[in-house]
Amino acid sequence: MALASGAFALPPDGDIAVYRPAEGDDLSHLQISRVQVVTGLRPVAEYFTSRGYRIGDGRPYAAAIVCLPRAKEAARALIARAMVEVVPGGPIAIDGQKTDGVDTILRDCKALGLPVQGPISKAHGKMFFLSAGGELAAWAAKPQIVEGGFQTLPGVFSANGPDVGSALLAAALPPDLKGRIVDLGAGWGYLSRTILDRPSVQELDVVEAEQDALDCAVVNIADPRARFHWADARTFRPARPAHAVVMNPPFHTGREADVSLGLAFLKAAAGMLVPDGSLWMVSNRHLPYDTSLHTLFKRVEDLGGTGTFRLTHASIPVRTR
Repeated sequence: MALASGAFALPPDGDIAVYRPAEGDDLSHLQISRVQVVTGLRPVAEYFTSRGYRIGDGRPYAAAIVCLPRAKEAARALIARAMVEVVPGGPIAIDGQKTDGVDTILRDCKALGLPVQGPISKAHGKMFFLSAGGELAAWAAKPQIVEGGFQTLPGVFSANGPDVGSALLAAALPPDLKGRIVDLGAGWGYLSRTILDRPSVQELDVVEAEQDALDCAVVNIADPRARFHWADARTFRPARPAHAVVMNPPFHTGREADVSLGLAFLKAAAGMLVPDGSLWMVSNRHLPYDTSLHTLFKRVEDLGGTGTFRLTHASIPVRTR
Protein backbone atom coordinates (compact mmCIF):
# COMPACT_ATOMS: atom_id res chain seq x y z
CA MET A 1 0.00 0.00 0.00
CA ALA A 2 2.79 2.43 0.91
CA LEU A 3 4.73 1.60 -2.25
CA ALA A 4 1.71 1.72 -4.54
CA SER A 5 0.57 5.08 -3.20
CA GLY A 6 4.03 6.60 -3.44
CA ALA A 7 4.09 7.32 0.28
CA PHE A 8 7.26 5.23 0.49
CA ALA A 9 9.43 5.89 -2.54
CA LEU A 10 12.46 3.64 -2.85
CA PRO A 11 15.66 4.91 -4.46
CA PRO A 12 16.42 3.28 -7.85
CA ASP A 13 19.34 1.27 -6.53
CA GLY A 14 21.10 0.24 -3.34
CA ASP A 15 20.22 -2.24 -0.63
CA ILE A 16 17.02 -2.05 1.43
CA ALA A 17 17.30 -3.08 5.08
CA VAL A 18 14.27 -4.69 6.70
CA TYR A 19 14.77 -4.52 10.45
CA ARG A 20 13.29 -7.25 12.62
CA PRO A 21 10.58 -8.73 10.38
CA ALA A 22 8.66 -11.64 11.84
CA GLU A 23 8.95 -15.16 10.51
CA GLY A 24 6.42 -15.45 7.70
CA ASP A 25 6.32 -11.75 6.84
CA ASP A 26 5.78 -11.17 3.12
CA LEU A 27 8.62 -9.14 1.58
CA SER A 28 7.75 -10.06 -2.01
CA HIS A 29 6.94 -6.45 -2.96
CA LEU A 30 10.63 -5.67 -2.55
CA GLN A 31 13.24 -6.83 -5.06
CA ILE A 32 14.87 -9.77 -3.32
CA SER A 33 18.34 -8.99 -4.67
CA ARG A 34 18.21 -5.62 -2.88
CA VAL A 35 16.87 -6.79 0.48
CA GLN A 36 18.97 -7.40 3.58
CA VAL A 37 17.08 -8.75 6.58
CA VAL A 38 18.44 -7.32 9.81
CA THR A 39 17.54 -9.59 12.71
CA GLY A 40 19.13 -11.08 15.80
CA LEU A 41 16.58 -13.88 16.09
CA ARG A 42 18.02 -17.12 14.74
CA PRO A 43 14.77 -18.79 13.57
CA VAL A 44 13.84 -15.64 11.65
CA ALA A 45 17.30 -15.47 10.08
CA GLU A 46 17.01 -19.11 9.01
CA TYR A 47 13.51 -18.55 7.62
CA PHE A 48 14.60 -15.72 5.34
CA THR A 49 17.96 -17.19 4.28
CA SER A 50 16.16 -20.39 3.25
CA ARG A 51 14.12 -18.21 0.88
CA GLY A 52 17.13 -16.54 -0.69
CA TYR A 53 17.37 -13.37 1.40
CA ARG A 54 20.63 -12.02 2.74
CA ILE A 55 21.12 -11.23 6.39
CA GLY A 56 22.20 -7.61 6.95
CA ASP A 57 25.87 -6.92 7.53
CA GLY A 58 25.48 -3.35 8.79
CA ARG A 59 26.84 -1.61 5.73
CA PRO A 60 25.15 1.62 4.59
CA TYR A 61 21.69 0.96 3.17
CA ALA A 62 19.82 3.02 0.60
CA ALA A 63 16.52 2.66 2.46
CA ALA A 64 14.99 0.78 5.35
CA ILE A 65 11.79 -0.60 6.80
CA VAL A 66 11.70 -0.88 10.59
CA CYS A 67 9.22 -3.45 11.93
CA LEU A 68 8.52 -2.23 15.43
CA PRO A 69 8.77 -4.67 18.34
CA ARG A 70 6.44 -4.39 21.33
CA ALA A 71 9.08 -3.16 23.78
CA LYS A 72 9.25 0.64 23.59
CA GLU A 73 12.98 0.91 24.34
CA ALA A 74 13.78 -1.76 21.75
CA ALA A 75 11.62 0.03 19.16
CA ARG A 76 13.41 3.31 19.79
CA ALA A 77 16.80 1.58 19.54
CA LEU A 78 15.89 0.06 16.16
CA ILE A 79 14.91 3.46 14.76
CA ALA A 80 18.12 5.02 16.10
CA ARG A 81 20.12 2.24 14.45
CA ALA A 82 18.37 2.72 11.10
CA MET A 83 19.07 6.45 11.27
CA VAL A 84 22.82 5.83 11.21
CA GLU A 85 22.92 2.74 8.99
CA VAL A 86 20.92 4.25 6.11
CA VAL A 87 22.69 6.80 3.93
CA PRO A 88 21.86 10.41 4.94
CA GLY A 89 18.53 11.42 3.49
CA GLY A 90 17.55 7.83 2.67
CA PRO A 91 13.90 6.94 3.30
CA ILE A 92 12.95 4.93 6.41
CA ALA A 93 9.50 3.43 6.86
CA ILE A 94 8.39 2.77 10.43
CA ASP A 95 5.83 -0.03 10.42
CA GLY A 96 3.94 -1.18 13.50
CA GLN A 97 0.73 -2.44 15.01
CA LYS A 98 -1.41 -0.01 16.95
CA THR A 99 -1.61 -2.58 19.74
CA ASP A 100 2.20 -2.64 19.89
CA GLY A 101 2.60 1.10 20.47
CA VAL A 102 3.21 2.56 17.01
CA ASP A 103 1.13 5.64 17.91
CA THR A 104 3.37 6.33 20.91
CA ILE A 105 6.51 6.03 18.77
CA LEU A 106 4.98 8.36 16.17
CA ARG A 107 4.24 10.97 18.85
CA ASP A 108 7.75 10.61 20.23
CA CYS A 109 9.29 11.22 16.80
CA LYS A 110 7.18 14.33 16.30
CA ALA A 111 8.06 15.58 19.78
CA LEU A 112 11.74 15.37 18.86
CA GLY A 113 11.10 17.59 15.85
CA LEU A 114 11.85 14.90 13.28
CA PRO A 115 10.38 15.59 9.82
CA VAL A 116 7.70 12.90 9.90
CA GLN A 117 5.67 12.08 6.79
CA GLY A 118 2.40 10.18 6.95
CA PRO A 119 1.10 8.22 8.65
CA ILE A 120 -0.95 5.82 6.58
CA SER A 121 -3.17 3.28 8.31
CA LYS A 122 -4.80 -0.01 7.42
CA ALA A 123 -6.57 -2.51 9.67
CA HIS A 124 -4.62 -2.48 12.95
CA GLY A 125 -1.37 -1.26 11.40
CA LYS A 126 0.18 2.12 10.85
CA MET A 127 3.22 3.28 8.88
CA PHE A 128 5.03 6.61 8.90
CA PHE A 129 8.20 7.82 7.26
CA LEU A 130 11.49 9.47 8.23
CA SER A 131 14.68 10.48 6.47
CA ALA A 132 17.98 9.05 7.71
CA GLY A 133 20.45 11.28 9.46
CA GLY A 134 18.40 12.61 12.34
CA GLU A 135 20.00 12.79 15.77
CA LEU A 136 18.67 9.94 17.89
CA ALA A 137 21.68 9.03 19.99
CA ALA A 138 19.50 9.16 23.12
CA TRP A 139 17.43 6.31 21.69
CA ALA A 140 20.36 4.02 20.90
CA ALA A 141 20.46 0.68 22.72
CA LYS A 142 22.37 0.96 25.98
CA PRO A 143 23.25 -1.90 28.33
CA GLN A 144 21.90 -1.77 31.86
CA ILE A 145 23.00 -3.60 34.98
CA VAL A 146 20.22 -5.36 36.88
CA GLU A 147 19.90 -7.32 40.11
CA GLY A 148 22.83 -9.68 40.59
CA GLY A 149 25.17 -7.59 38.46
CA PHE A 150 23.83 -8.95 35.16
CA GLN A 151 23.97 -6.91 31.96
CA THR A 152 20.88 -6.75 29.77
CA LEU A 153 19.80 -4.85 26.65
CA PRO A 154 16.45 -3.35 25.58
CA GLY A 155 14.06 -5.90 24.10
CA VAL A 156 15.53 -9.06 25.60
CA PHE A 157 13.26 -11.19 27.76
CA SER A 158 13.03 -9.91 31.34
CA ALA A 159 15.40 -7.03 30.62
CA ASN A 160 14.77 -5.39 34.00
CA GLY A 161 15.93 -8.31 36.12
CA PRO A 162 15.50 -12.04 36.77
CA ASP A 163 11.97 -13.25 36.07
CA VAL A 164 10.02 -15.01 38.82
CA GLY A 165 9.92 -18.37 37.06
CA SER A 166 13.67 -18.53 36.49
CA ALA A 167 14.33 -17.51 40.09
CA LEU A 168 12.13 -20.37 41.29
CA LEU A 169 13.94 -22.84 39.06
CA ALA A 170 17.36 -21.58 40.15
CA ALA A 171 16.40 -22.21 43.78
CA ALA A 172 15.15 -25.71 42.93
CA LEU A 173 18.24 -26.96 41.09
CA PRO A 174 20.04 -29.66 43.08
CA PRO A 175 23.44 -28.82 44.57
CA ASP A 176 24.91 -32.01 43.06
CA LEU A 177 23.98 -31.17 39.46
CA LYS A 178 26.87 -32.57 37.46
CA GLY A 179 28.28 -33.51 34.10
CA ARG A 180 27.35 -31.93 30.79
CA ILE A 181 24.46 -29.47 31.08
CA VAL A 182 22.44 -27.54 28.50
CA ASP A 183 20.69 -24.26 29.36
CA LEU A 184 18.07 -24.26 26.63
CA GLY A 185 16.79 -20.79 25.80
CA ALA A 186 19.30 -19.29 28.18
CA GLY A 187 18.47 -15.61 27.67
CA TRP A 188 21.07 -13.32 29.22
CA GLY A 189 22.50 -16.02 31.45
CA TYR A 190 20.73 -15.93 34.81
CA LEU A 191 20.17 -19.69 35.07
CA SER A 192 23.52 -20.43 33.43
CA ARG A 193 25.39 -18.66 36.20
CA THR A 194 23.41 -20.62 38.80
CA ILE A 195 24.25 -23.88 37.03
CA LEU A 196 27.95 -23.02 36.96
CA ASP A 197 27.90 -22.44 40.71
CA ARG A 198 27.94 -26.25 40.94
CA PRO A 199 31.59 -27.40 40.87
CA SER A 200 30.56 -30.84 39.57
CA VAL A 201 29.28 -29.32 36.31
CA GLN A 202 31.88 -30.18 33.68
CA GLU A 203 30.60 -28.11 30.78
CA LEU A 204 27.60 -25.98 29.93
CA ASP A 205 26.05 -25.28 26.54
CA VAL A 206 24.39 -21.86 26.68
CA VAL A 207 21.79 -21.93 23.89
CA GLU A 208 19.90 -18.78 22.92
CA ALA A 209 18.14 -17.72 19.71
CA GLU A 210 18.25 -13.95 20.36
CA GLN A 211 21.66 -12.51 19.56
CA ASP A 212 21.35 -9.52 21.91
CA ALA A 213 20.53 -11.82 24.83
CA LEU A 214 23.39 -14.17 23.97
CA ASP A 215 25.80 -11.23 23.75
CA CYS A 216 24.76 -10.29 27.27
CA ALA A 217 25.23 -13.89 28.44
CA VAL A 218 28.80 -13.82 27.14
CA VAL A 219 29.42 -10.73 29.28
CA ASN A 220 27.63 -12.18 32.31
CA ILE A 221 29.30 -15.59 32.36
CA ALA A 222 33.06 -15.60 32.81
CA ASP A 223 33.57 -19.34 33.14
CA PRO A 224 35.68 -21.52 30.82
CA ARG A 225 33.17 -24.36 31.16
CA ALA A 226 30.56 -22.36 29.22
CA ARG A 227 30.13 -22.59 25.46
CA PHE A 228 27.81 -20.16 23.73
CA HIS A 229 25.51 -21.01 20.82
CA TRP A 230 23.37 -18.65 18.73
CA ALA A 231 20.86 -21.34 17.86
CA ASP A 232 17.22 -22.32 17.67
CA ALA A 233 16.65 -24.41 20.78
CA ARG A 234 14.16 -26.56 18.90
CA THR A 235 16.83 -27.90 16.57
CA PHE A 236 20.03 -27.54 18.64
CA ARG A 237 22.04 -30.66 19.38
CA PRO A 238 25.05 -30.65 21.71
CA ALA A 239 28.34 -32.17 20.59
CA ARG A 240 27.75 -34.97 23.10
CA PRO A 241 24.51 -35.97 24.84
CA ALA A 242 23.82 -33.97 27.97
CA HIS A 243 23.34 -35.27 31.48
CA ALA A 244 20.75 -32.58 32.19
CA VAL A 245 18.79 -29.85 30.45
CA VAL A 246 17.63 -26.76 32.36
CA MET A 247 15.00 -24.53 30.80
CA ASN A 248 12.31 -21.91 31.21
CA PRO A 249 10.77 -22.31 27.75
CA PRO A 250 8.96 -19.44 26.03
CA PHE A 251 5.35 -19.84 25.03
CA HIS A 252 4.74 -16.73 22.95
CA THR A 253 5.42 -15.94 19.31
CA GLY A 254 5.08 -12.18 19.20
CA ARG A 255 1.84 -11.27 20.98
CA GLU A 256 0.19 -14.65 20.51
CA ALA A 257 0.47 -17.58 22.88
CA ASP A 258 2.02 -20.56 21.09
CA VAL A 259 1.91 -23.76 23.11
CA SER A 260 3.66 -25.63 20.29
CA LEU A 261 6.80 -23.62 21.00
CA GLY A 262 7.13 -24.98 24.53
CA LEU A 263 6.24 -28.49 23.35
CA ALA A 264 9.03 -28.27 20.77
CA PHE A 265 11.44 -27.33 23.56
CA LEU A 266 10.34 -30.44 25.49
CA LYS A 267 10.92 -32.70 22.52
CA ALA A 268 14.31 -31.16 21.81
CA ALA A 269 15.37 -31.53 25.45
CA ALA A 270 14.42 -35.21 25.56
CA GLY A 271 16.34 -35.83 22.34
CA MET A 272 19.64 -34.40 23.58
CA LEU A 273 19.89 -36.30 26.88
CA VAL A 274 21.87 -39.39 27.84
CA PRO A 275 19.65 -42.47 28.60
CA ASP A 276 19.35 -41.60 32.30
CA GLY A 277 19.39 -37.84 31.79
CA SER A 278 17.14 -35.29 33.49
CA LEU A 279 15.11 -32.23 32.60
CA TRP A 280 14.68 -29.40 35.12
CA MET A 281 11.97 -27.01 33.97
CA VAL A 282 9.75 -24.16 35.11
CA SER A 283 6.56 -23.40 33.20
CA ASN A 284 3.25 -21.61 33.61
CA ARG A 285 0.73 -23.89 35.26
CA HIS A 286 -1.95 -23.34 32.65
CA LEU A 287 0.18 -24.79 29.84
CA PRO A 288 -0.82 -28.34 28.75
CA TYR A 289 2.58 -30.01 29.00
CA ASP A 290 1.62 -33.07 31.08
CA THR A 291 0.80 -35.42 28.20
CA SER A 292 4.01 -34.62 26.35
CA LEU A 293 6.11 -34.92 29.50
CA HIS A 294 4.77 -38.41 30.21
CA THR A 295 5.21 -39.38 26.55
CA LEU A 296 8.81 -38.16 26.40
CA PHE A 297 10.03 -39.26 29.87
CA LYS A 298 9.56 -42.37 31.98
CA ARG A 299 9.54 -40.40 35.22
CA VAL A 300 7.88 -37.04 35.80
CA GLU A 301 7.95 -35.34 39.19
CA ASP A 302 6.05 -32.20 40.14
CA LEU A 303 8.33 -30.16 42.41
CA GLY A 304 5.68 -27.63 43.36
CA GLY A 305 6.16 -23.94 42.65
CA THR A 306 3.51 -21.24 42.97
CA GLY A 307 -0.04 -20.68 41.84
CA THR A 308 1.37 -19.36 38.57
CA PHE A 309 4.51 -21.44 38.00
CA ARG A 310 5.11 -25.16 38.08
CA LEU A 311 8.51 -26.75 38.69
CA THR A 312 9.10 -30.10 37.01
CA HIS A 313 11.84 -32.72 37.14
CA ALA A 314 11.59 -35.32 34.36
CA SER A 315 14.09 -38.12 33.84
CA ILE A 316 14.93 -41.13 31.65
CA PRO A 317 13.89 -39.98 28.16
CA VAL A 318 11.82 -42.47 26.18
CA ARG A 319 13.64 -43.68 23.09
CA THR A 320 11.46 -44.34 20.08
CA ARG A 321 12.49 -46.58 17.20
